[in-house]
Amino acid sequence: MASTDDLTIDEPDDLPVPSALTGAHHGAFPPIDDYAFLSDCETTCLIASNGAVEWMCVPRPDSPSIFGAILDRSAGHFRVGPYGTNVPAARRYLPGGMIMETTWQTATGWLIVRDALVLGTWHNNDQRSKTHRRTPMDWDAEHMLLRTVKCVNGTVELEVSCEPAFDYHRAPTRWEYTGKVYEEATAVRGDDPSAGPTLVLTTDLRLGVEGCEARARTRMKEGDQVFVALTWSELPAPKTFADAAEKMWATTECWRQWITLGNFPDHPWRNYLQRSALTLKGLTYRPTGALMAAATTSLPETPGGQRNWDYRYTWVRDSSFALWGLYTLGLDREADDFFAFLNDATTGDNGDAVPLQVLYGIGGERDLTEVELPHMRGYDGARPVRIGNGAYNQNQHDIWGTMLDAVYLHVKSRGQVPENLWPLLERQVHATISRWREPDRGIWEVRGEPQHFTSSKVMCWVALDRGAKLAEMHGQIERATEWYGIAEEIKDDILANGVNSEGVFTQVYGGDTLDASLLLVVLLRFLPPDDHRVRATVLSIADRLTERGLVLRYRTETTDDGLTGSEGTFTICSFWLVSALVEIGEVRRARHLCERLLGFASPLRLYAEEIDSRSGRHLGNFPQAFTHLALINAVTHVIRAEESHPAGNFQPAHTPANHPR
Repeated sequence: MASTDDLTIDEPDDLPVPSALTGAHHGAFPPIDDYAFLSDCETTCLIASNGAVEWMCVPRPDSPSIFGAILDRSAGHFRVGPYGTNVPAARRYLPGGMIMETTWQTATGWLIVRDALVLGTWHNNDQRSKTHRRTPMDWDAEHMLLRTVKCVNGTVELEVSCEPAFDYHRAPTRWEYTGKVYEEATAVRGDDPSAGPTLVLTTDLRLGVEGCEARARTRMKEGDQVFVALTWSELPAPKTFADAAEKMWATTECWRQWITLGNFPDHPWRNYLQRSALTLKGLTYRPTGALMAAATTSLPETPGGQRNWDYRYTWVRDSSFALWGLYTLGLDREADDFFAFLNDATTGDNGDAVPLQVLYGIGGERDLTEVELPHMRGYDGARPVRIGNGAYNQNQHDIWGTMLDAVYLHVKSRGQVPENLWPLLERQVHATISRWREPDRGIWEVRGEPQHFTSSKVMCWVALDRGAKLAEMHGQIERATEWYGIAEEIKDDILANGVNSEGVFTQVYGGDTLDASLLLVVLLRFLPPDDHRVRATVLSIADRLTERGLVLRYRTETTDDGLTGSEGTFTICSFWLVSALVEIGEVRRARHLCERLLGFASPLRLYAEEIDSRSGRHLGNFPQAFTHLALINAVTHVIRAEESHPAGNFQPAHTPANHPR
């Protein structure tokens, strides 16, 4: 088959236009990709372009929301910005970190607002932290959302509006002054103040309390500087603008110290890699080492539809793949904490082993019962709004392989398997051996009947293959030989039942439906890139499982996923296709698709889970770890392939050049 490197690439007639370029606006709700994401690795928030915090949960990202306007316009917000102006002149992250800067132009002047979830030096020096289980680092969250404002030209009327809505807007809010005059006010739940959290709003403005809202208005002139800080712990808020500026500087310094640890190519796409790395780091929950799939719940995969899930938990699969991305960039320290988290989660209170689950709460919680919040209207009318996730007790057989692959990538550069980690790894291999022949619900967590998903079987092969390699490293040669033998048995079964007459891997055994997860066949080295079945599968997915060039997970009309309605194209799958095209030598086609995908990034270079192939609108929870880790892998694949001369020097993205896979 001729390489498309030598062919003209046909463009679809009606390519989607990124929503950032169309100025698309969807009723009262901002587009999902309009939001900025902030994190201190203990708390996260989303800020709309109008300057309002519209999603924030404290003290943890999976706690009940205090600002939930993203899911119901009456469910709480916190806006700082010019009165009467809602569209900023510019927004950006300060380079190398998570400080958000918004520039405003009004008819009379210019303002600059900076927002951050504050980081500072480690502060638990008098007594141990009640939440941290991992090794303390040099810096830590200060449990503060800090917003500074500077008037740089003319005069501008500034407005501050803080209106919490506790417990997903199920509890009333009560404000009272707690400062000497008007500089501080405290909000608690009106029905039960002891239920928490307690929010303290501190500023050098004059606050007014009006029902459930704390407000401030002032006219700023050129050179004026003010701050507003929202805190939810006993750590002190700044007293002056100079204090606030010092905290902003410290936060910037913490982020830049972390990102400087990474190895980023000198390339025009470097900023996409850095923003994705920062996003993955921001989705970690540092006290335990967990890594969330996304910062939100119930942002719809189908506009107005029912495919709305809570992603504020740690999936073994998503987290393991995320470590691929960070490992690619030399940022592998997070892996130690995550594997320690998994060790905790799979150890019972009495020290006995507990089976590995699909997902956990970020504190290691095992029961994530899914419930609906009927009082919330949902993003742009998409219902139901859900908290919890019913997939926690599903059977998904890919999780053993994804975890063992991540461990293998992490420890092989160290040359040995940590002794305390070996029992956990051994248990996952044994679980795979005992259950790989059973049906499951697959990587996409379908809510239809369990089936023999081919990609799950491939991941079972990965579990035995990587388990055998780890056993060799651990000096368990006989066990390694046994596991290699079982891996070959699984491979033979897959090749006999999971490939159709055209040599294409199919979604389920004996079926004929495509599934984008089968792009992992080559990325995980189940078969070499030059195998005819790999090439046939990659090109079939590229040509037949796409809409306007973007990749679907599967065709909903041919897959029993237990739900109704369609869904957008899954961005992780499109980035997987980029990587797979590089693997089979279609570098020009891969670069072309990669460039298009980067063009769909939000104005702040963030991604949700899906992209609507017609409008370019982002869909699903935001920002999505899965998407950002796949971006890192795809971009690095393209860069390395274009730099690999002569042919044969190419290294997979998640394998550093000095550590061949």
